[in-house]
Amino acid sequence: MLRIETYEGEGYRPLVDFGNWRVAYLRFIDELIPENITQMEKHLETDEVFVLLNGEAVLFIGEGENLLGRVSCLKMEPHKVYVVEKATWHTCVLDLDATILLVENQDTGLANTEYIDIDVSTKKYIVENSKTLISG
Repeated sequence: MLRIETYEGEGYRPLVDFGNWRVAYLRFIDELIPENITQMEKHLETDEVFVLLNGEAVLFIGEGENLLGRVSCLKMEPHKVYVVEKATWHTCVLDLDATILLVENQDTGLANTEYIDIDVSTKKYIVENSKTLISG
Protein backbone atom coordinates (compact mmCIF):
# COMPACT_ATOMS: atom_id res chain seq x y z
CA MET A 1 0.00 0.00 0.00
CA LEU A 2 2.97 2.33 0.52
CA ARG A 3 6.49 2.41 -0.87
CA ILE A 4 9.12 4.90 0.20
CA GLU A 5 12.03 5.55 -2.16
CA THR A 6 15.17 7.59 -1.62
CA TYR A 7 18.64 7.85 -3.09
CA GLU A 8 21.78 9.23 -1.46
CA GLY A 9 24.31 8.34 -4.18
CA GLU A 10 25.65 10.40 -7.09
CA GLY A 11 24.11 11.10 -10.47
CA TYR A 12 20.79 10.12 -11.99
CA ARG A 13 18.61 7.43 -10.41
CA PRO A 14 15.03 6.47 -11.37
CA LEU A 15 12.96 5.97 -8.23
CA VAL A 16 9.47 5.19 -9.55
CA ASP A 17 8.24 4.04 -12.95
CA PHE A 18 4.48 3.83 -13.32
CA GLY A 19 2.35 3.79 -16.45
CA ASN A 20 3.85 6.34 -18.79
CA TRP A 21 5.87 8.37 -16.29
CA ARG A 22 9.03 8.22 -14.24
CA VAL A 23 10.18 10.03 -11.11
CA ALA A 24 13.95 10.22 -10.59
CA TYR A 25 16.59 12.03 -8.58
CA LEU A 26 19.56 13.84 -10.05
CA ARG A 27 22.37 14.47 -7.60
CA PHE A 28 25.86 15.87 -7.99
CA ILE A 29 28.16 13.91 -10.31
CA ASP A 30 31.53 14.83 -11.81
CA GLU A 31 30.05 14.97 -15.32
CA LEU A 32 27.99 18.00 -14.20
CA ILE A 33 31.00 20.03 -13.05
CA PRO A 34 30.94 23.04 -15.41
CA GLU A 35 34.42 22.32 -16.81
CA ASN A 36 33.37 18.72 -17.59
CA ILE A 37 30.22 19.51 -19.57
CA THR A 38 30.76 18.83 -23.27
CA GLN A 39 27.18 18.32 -24.52
CA MET A 40 23.58 19.39 -24.14
CA GLU A 41 20.64 17.05 -24.63
CA LYS A 42 17.02 17.20 -25.74
CA HIS A 43 14.24 14.67 -25.27
CA LEU A 44 12.16 14.18 -28.41
CA GLU A 45 9.04 12.70 -26.81
CA THR A 46 8.63 14.32 -23.41
CA ASP A 47 8.75 17.50 -21.39
CA GLU A 48 11.01 17.12 -18.38
CA VAL A 49 10.17 18.56 -14.97
CA PHE A 50 12.96 19.72 -12.63
CA VAL A 51 12.37 20.56 -8.95
CA LEU A 52 15.36 21.60 -6.85
CA LEU A 53 14.90 19.97 -3.45
CA ASN A 54 18.11 21.18 -1.81
CA GLY A 55 21.49 22.67 -2.64
CA GLU A 56 22.13 24.97 -5.59
CA ALA A 57 21.74 24.36 -9.31
CA VAL A 58 21.80 26.26 -12.59
CA LEU A 59 19.68 25.18 -15.55
CA PHE A 60 21.00 25.96 -19.05
CA ILE A 61 18.59 26.10 -21.99
CA GLY A 62 19.66 26.21 -25.65
CA GLU A 63 17.74 27.49 -28.64
CA GLY A 64 17.76 25.76 -31.99
CA GLU A 65 16.47 22.62 -33.62
CA ASN A 66 19.36 20.82 -35.34
CA LEU A 67 22.07 23.26 -34.31
CA LEU A 68 22.63 24.76 -30.89
CA GLY A 69 21.87 28.48 -30.90
CA ARG A 70 21.87 30.97 -28.06
CA VAL A 71 22.18 29.45 -24.59
CA SER A 72 20.66 31.08 -21.51
CA CYS A 73 20.82 30.17 -17.85
CA LEU A 74 18.64 30.36 -14.78
CA LYS A 75 19.59 29.78 -11.17
CA MET A 76 17.03 27.34 -9.84
CA GLU A 77 15.07 28.15 -6.71
CA PRO A 78 14.08 25.38 -4.30
CA HIS A 79 10.60 23.87 -4.66
CA LYS A 80 9.74 25.67 -7.92
CA VAL A 81 8.68 23.54 -10.88
CA TYR A 82 10.81 24.06 -13.99
CA VAL A 83 9.40 22.48 -17.15
CA VAL A 84 11.89 21.96 -19.97
CA GLU A 85 9.65 21.50 -22.97
CA LYS A 86 10.01 18.62 -25.39
CA ALA A 87 12.86 19.00 -27.93
CA THR A 88 14.62 21.77 -25.97
CA TRP A 89 18.40 21.58 -25.53
CA HIS A 90 19.34 21.58 -21.84
CA THR A 91 21.90 20.72 -19.21
CA CYS A 92 22.44 21.70 -15.61
CA VAL A 93 25.16 22.27 -13.04
CA LEU A 94 24.73 21.15 -9.43
CA ASP A 95 26.69 21.94 -6.31
CA LEU A 96 27.85 19.10 -4.06
CA ASP A 97 24.68 19.21 -1.93
CA ALA A 98 22.09 19.50 -4.71
CA THR A 99 19.24 17.10 -5.28
CA ILE A 100 16.84 17.60 -8.18
CA LEU A 101 13.58 15.70 -8.52
CA LEU A 102 12.92 14.84 -12.19
CA VAL A 103 9.65 13.78 -13.78
CA GLU A 104 9.63 12.55 -17.39
CA ASN A 105 8.15 9.90 -19.65
CA GLN A 106 9.00 6.42 -18.38
CA ASP A 107 10.63 5.41 -21.68
CA THR A 108 12.96 8.42 -21.93
CA GLY A 109 16.39 7.19 -22.94
CA LEU A 110 18.97 6.96 -25.70
CA ALA A 111 16.41 6.00 -28.36
CA ASN A 112 14.50 9.29 -28.02
CA THR A 113 17.16 11.68 -26.76
CA GLU A 114 19.59 13.66 -28.92
CA TYR A 115 22.92 15.11 -27.83
CA ILE A 116 24.88 18.00 -29.28
CA ASP A 117 28.47 18.98 -28.58
CA ILE A 118 28.97 22.47 -27.20
CA ASP A 119 31.53 24.85 -28.66
CA VAL A 120 34.26 26.74 -26.79
CA SER A 121 32.19 29.90 -26.30
CA THR A 122 29.21 27.94 -24.91
CA LYS A 123 31.50 26.05 -22.53
CA LYS A 124 32.98 29.36 -21.35
CA TYR A 125 29.44 30.72 -20.82
CA ILE A 126 28.48 27.65 -18.74
CA VAL A 127 31.66 27.80 -16.63
CA GLU A 128 31.47 31.57 -15.97
CA ASN A 129 27.76 31.62 -15.14
CA SER A 130 28.00 28.57 -12.90
CA LYS A 131 30.74 30.22 -10.85
CA THR A 132 28.70 33.43 -10.64
CA LEU A 133 25.38 31.81 -9.70
CA ILE A 134 26.50 28.99 -7.39
CA SER A 135 27.97 30.24 -4.16
CA GLY A 136 29.79 27.12 -3.02
